Amino acid sequence: MMNKSAISTCNILGVNIAAINIDRLLDYTIKNISELSGEYMCVSNVHTTIMAYEDENYRNIQNRAIMAIPDGGPLSSVGKKSGYKEMTRITGADYMEAILQISVQKGYRHYFYGSTEETLEKMYHNLKKKYPDVKIVGMYSPPFRALTKDEEKDVLKKINMTKADFVWVGLGAPKQECWMAEHYKKVTGFMIGVGAVFDYIAENIKRSPQWMRQCNLEWLYRLLQEPKRLFKRYLKTNSKFLWLVFTGELKNVCGRKSKSEEITTIRN
Repeated sequence: MMNKSAISTCNILGVNIAAINIDRLLDYTIKNISELSGEYMCVSNVHTTIMAYEDENYRNIQNRAIMAIPDGGPLSSVGKKSGYKEMTRITGADYMEAILQISVQKGYRHYFYGSTEETLEKMYHNLKKKYPDVKIVGMYSPPFRALTKDEEKDVLKKINMTKADFVWVGLGAPKQECWMAEHYKKVTGFMIGVGAVFDYIAENIKRSPQWMRQCNLEWLYRLLQEPKRLFKRYLKTNSKFLWLVFTGELKNVCGRKSKSEEITTIRN
């Protein structure tokens, strides 16, 4: 039975970000993995939080997840200032890496949904090289169009036949979160939207050095690698987040909830 102890959330621009750290998240995952089948988890950063702030439907998708973890350093910083001292940044890459490291011992099975066939092939090769005994039970690169109903049924059937414990979704935001919400309780496996992590593993793009991650500058490293694709995104979302901080608006719509309002993200 799933552990019902509450995981506190910090409301940041309307999104309930889990006030959690990597050790507690891993412990929670391991203890509850059998009960997490059909659930989904969002990996949230400044970009997704600003999108959710502006789009009620996307905000609801984030908040319906089993939890939204603080991938962005500014989110965990807001959480700490709101009183959640143990809240730290948890990137999708770090979470996946930690899960893969314990997967052989735990017998976890993994399915990868998203990106291109070329990227998935590179990813498979690199994962098997690093974790020779890891159980990769399936990979699928969806077409760059909406699937027909018959195609959708076929894909779901193939995913569920693998009996994957983890279904890693690499479609990019907001597409991956929308896909997971649409397939809530239809997919047997714990869905996690990890964005660019597929490209990191395939070595299509390099991850920032550790010192940049610690200084919350991973976004800058990505921008330097993909300026054409990311410049407009960062200009809009990062500048808006900073503006909300500067004007005090962030403080008005963020912070700790009262105990009566605090959300228990572990569903009964």
